[in-house]
Amino acid sequence: MTANRIERLVPASPRDIQPDNPCAACAVRDLSVCGALRADDVSRLNAIVTHKTLQPGEMLFLESDPADSLFVITDGSIKLYKMLPDGRRQITGFLFRSDFLGLAFRDRYAYSAEALSLTTVCRFPKDRLEALLDEFPEMERRLLSIASNELASAQDQMLLLGRKTAEEKLASFLWLLSRRATLKELDGQTIDLPMTRMDMADYLGLTIETVSRSFSALKRKEIIAFTTPQRMQIIDLPEMAALAGIEEESWEASTALR
Repeated sequence: MTANRIERLVPASPRDIQPDNPCAACAVRDLSVCGALRADDVSRLNAIVTHKTLQPGEMLFLESDPADSLFVITDGSIKLYKMLPDGRRQITGFLFRSDFLGLAFRDRYAYSAEALSLTTVCRFPKDRLEALLDEFPEMERRLLSIASNELASAQDQMLLLGRKTAEEKLASFLWLLSRRATLKELDGQTIDLPMTRMDMADYLGLTIETVSRSFSALKRKEIIAFTTPQRMQIIDLPEMAALAGIEEESWEASTALR
């Protein structure tokens, strides 16, 4: 893990980019927490933001690092995980384009964040962003909503790990990916899987062999099909939802893999 550790994110880094007006040109602003700001207020964010590019496997931050920054993913994907005392890893979430991360109830991050693919993030110094929240209560409310979703997702993962079969766990995971894509106005039936089978196993509390067998079962039932090793087509979304135990009336609910 130490080999992947990056230096503290500071504007002076040669890989930090500070264009003249990045926030106004941001393609994901309306989908992210920044969308709570009016267009004429975006310049206030622009004054404090820096940008960072991460290579696959590179750390954004480590568990127990000082929680001095907050981030929005503008492209790519990130996995969140905690290390258990015996050295095992528990993945707690996967984040994608427009997702926000870095909230901490204490002064240190409660989890590690690692890039799954080539990823770019906006970085906001925590103290300077908090100063803006006093002026923009809509943005503060959106951050509180994100925190509430994190708690709800933690409860959902407890159910996922404890009360479902392996096939039901995988179906639930894929259904959540589909719903997240739909909520972001993307094709909810074509799903990119930047995470490895081992990552999925660590998230679902399964072995990698069980994840592979469960994928094979879903393919045999013609619920899914793979177009590439990391791109999947959901052929029968209602059947996947039924296998995952998702009630139809909850399909429009917010679903966060974190």
